[in-house]
Amino acid sequence: MKFNLILLVAVMMVGTATAQSVNIGIKGGLNLYTISGDNDGNNSYKPSFHIGLLGHIHMSDKFALQPELVFSGQGTKYTLNGNDVNLNLNYVNVPLMFQYMFDNGFRLQAGPQVGFLVSAEADGNDVKDNLKGVDFGAGIGASYVNPASGFGFDARYNYGLSNINENDASDSFNRGFQLGVFYLFKHRS
Repeated sequence: MKFNLILLVAVMMVGTATAQSVNIGIKGGLNLYTISGDNDGNNSYKPSFHIGLLGHIHMSDKFALQPELVFSGQGTKYTLNGNDVNLNLNYVNVPLMFQYMFDNGFRLQAGPQVGFLVSAEADGNDVKDNLKGVDFGAGIGASYVNPASGFGFDARYNYGLSNINENDASDSFNRGFQLGVFYLFKHRS
């Protein structure tokens, strides 16, 4: 875990040193997450939110690197023995998105993400010990920023790559959509 954070800081420092411009911003919005895997037959999407910080580092006129630090409400809804259960998972996610930027403000993005489990509860019961503390995934999406104002919106799909179950009884993966808005302070194209 420490190695991943050190690697992220190193990438950000190298990117900052060679970048044409760096923008810092805030973001937030809607999450629609579920758990996919061996026992997901009756899982459905659970709405929640995300909020955090982002850096937007221009590497060239067309390419950028966007590291983020985001609190993310995730989980799923399912039925167990005739009862509806809400599984609420809270993560601090650190995505590193590589972006292709069009001249009109639109961007395509993809990249890895590491998530750190903060809390987990199912209908008031703490279930954090049943889940792994670190989750690896990949994101893909698009965004738009209004160059004049620094305001923008983004849409992303996050695909969990690592099994989040602590035991080996079944495989479960975080999967979900994020729709959000962001603001880049002192935005420079």
